[in-house]
Amino acid sequence: MKISKIICSMLFALTVFCSGGYAADADNSGIKTFAEIYEKLDSVQWGGKNINVVIEGLEHLTPHAHLAATDDRIILVWDDTIIGNFQKPTAGDWNAYAQITVSLIDKMRERDTGLAALSQEEIYEAAFAALMQGIDESGKYISKQTLLNSSENRILTSVGISGWREQTGDFRVGAVVKGSPADMAGIKISDLIDKVNGRKVSEMNDSELDSVFQGLNSGTAKLHMLTPYGDRNVVLRRATIVLADADIIYRPIDKGGILEIVVHELTDNAANIVNEALVKYNNVDGVILDLRVANGVDARAATKMAGLFMGAKPVMRVTQTAGEDMEFVPGGDAVTDANMVVLVSDTTKGTPEALASAVYEHGRGVLVGTPTAGNVRIATRIDLSDGGVLELLNKSIKSASGQVLDGRGVFPIVCLSNIRSSKQQNAFFVNVVNNDFNVQDFNKDTSFNVEAVRKGCPVITSGDDEDMMSAAVATKILTDKTVYNRLIAK
Repeated sequence: MKISKIICSMLFALTVFCSGGYAADADNSGIKTFAEIYEKLDSVQWGGKNINVVIEGLEHLTPHAHLAATDDRIILVWDDTIIGNFQKPTAGDWNAYAQITVSLIDKMRERDTGLAALSQEEIYEAAFAALMQGIDESGKYISKQTLLNSSENRILTSVGISGWREQTGDFRVGAVVKGSPADMAGIKISDLIDKVNGRKVSEMNDSELDSVFQGLNSGTAKLHMLTPYGDRNVVLRRATIVLADADIIYRPIDKGGILEIVVHELTDNAANIVNEALVKYNNVDGVILDLRVANGVDARAATKMAGLFMGAKPVMRVTQTAGEDMEFVPGGDAVTDANMVVLVSDTTKGTPEALASAVYEHGRGVLVGTPTAGNVRIATRIDLSDGGVLELLNKSIKSASGQVLDGRGVFPIVCLSNIRSSKQQNAFFVNVVNNDFNVQDFNKDTSFNVEAVRKGCPVITSGDDEDMMSAAVATKILTDKTVYNRLIAK
């Protein structure tokens, strides 16, 4: 929460200690990186935001801190007490801004035991991430080590958060793993978790809490969170071990078979994995493209993936800063013409949403599941000299036909949360075969209330049931030509 102009004017009227100098013993490498971040962000002027907004982002490190950068001063308030009051540097003096940043961080660490427990590298990485949130809610700083881990296709077996306990016993989020379930759910640094699966965190021991957040098996964690923007209920499915951006599973059926493709991150590497699988299994009865936990920010990688299934047809339009749309079309022919089912959910996020939309618009497959996240943006990435990158999701995506996807998402033709048992499944397919399946296509109708539709096809919180039912429903659709053709026609 930003300090109002009225409060700021009152602060200036008070007699306070005004810090004229900066941290003399500050880490030089940290200062260098902060200076570079400020300079590069200022050079592009994201959305008209200025350096004041960026530096105020540091208050995301802890709920106790409030920052205000005016024309003359940079002020840090801890609860109700001013603990830092700096002369604002002249425009373009990025080194001075960086030195102030280090001083602000040091002052916070003196008063916050959780921040104090972090290493110098950990606190700086958390600060870089907080700065990015100041200018772009979805902005990220990605360290060199994280990039190296990503390139080796590693992922933690967890919900993707770490942090510490407050004195109250509640859990404070100190870091969020990029691409993890927590990251996709929008959990931010400094969010407070006070309940897990209905239990108060303060009444759980460390072992119990750890077993919820990580482990070798999948599992669902229902979190109640306190954030700067209000209370949130978040459902996370713990990620199983992932060794690649996409996993391939072949299930023999009669003479052909079903090829199941599970995409974790829609990258160029994922497209290469899928291409090899389609070439290897070129005589399948159908393809299940599972995008339920897929995320991605690379438009070209998503276009390449789409081209494997539909050839040179438009996949998406990207809205640039200037407002002009850029159309993305694959080159070359499709690798397969097998029937497709695409599985989607509320954690289908980014370019996978555009891919699902393209499959739908070109009549290339049947969408099954629950509505996607509606967070359809791609990234601008800025390389830093320390080997890390800044990532800003500043470009929104439209469908191939120009339909707005960001804020809406993509809606399945078959709502999986309404098919919760074998009996319901059988009744559903009888209706389809008898041509009694009446469905409203919300992807074409722009007049409806998006949240009302999401409530009508809600998030599935039972992981085992969802996996079993999605596999059964998708296989039935792909192996019954009458069912497939009638659903495609819808």
